[in-house]
Amino acid sequence: MSWFREMPRHETGLALSEEWFADACGAARRRMVEDQIWARGIRDPRVLEAMARVPRHQFVDPAQADRAYEDCPLSIGFGQTISQPYMVARMTELARVSPGGRVLEIGVGCGYQTAILLTAGARVEGIEIIPQLANAARDTLTRLGFKDFKIHIADGFEGYPAGAPYEAVVLGAAPVFAPEPLLDQLGEGGRMVAPLGYPEDQRLWVITREGNEYKREELFPVRFVPMVGKARGE
Repeated sequence: MSWFREMPRHETGLALSEEWFADACGAARRRMVEDQIWARGIRDPRVLEAMARVPRHQFVDPAQADRAYEDCPLSIGFGQTISQPYMVARMTELARVSPGGRVLEIGVGCGYQTAILLTAGARVEGIEIIPQLANAARDTLTRLGFKDFKIHIADGFEGYPAGAPYEAVVLGAAPVFAPEPLLDQLGEGGRMVAPLGYPEDQRLWVITREGNEYKREELFPVRFVPMVGKARGE
């Protein structure tokens, strides 16, 4: 099944350009989009375009470049991972960010989720607690020409109040419970997309702000690295 063939252009609004896949890893990236993203039900055209355009292999160690488009997470050092491609796409789709919408990303890691959010039209305030990862992500994103983002070296539990309110908060690491400071920084109708729970029993949740209340929707089991720092009482 091919998203190029099966999804009429008038429905996607995409300029389906072969130039997106002209680099050395283009064929692998196209297979990733077709077999892992489209085939599993992702239909948001901006998410599909972002997954097609962003060179995932640029965000992993060169020694793992040949595995960058596999259907699995990969180590990026410091006990952290780059998430499975489908998970990145699904969380981006669930965030429902409008063009120009402000997003708070907790746990930037290597910067790949950041790049997908930016390509989908978001403006991103990112937080990463590990300085080496934060600096490497910032360098990679800048080298690839991305703008409209900032990466802060900090504990993500407190978020970044100076940039609030946010249209979406996306967590790349799992606290046991949704941190209250992050919920407070959601704007009206804003959505938190987060893995929550103990390491052996995590679920992906979408939490939507409705005035001073929060609508919570539990989706499916996931496995993310635990959120560190204040989330663990450190």
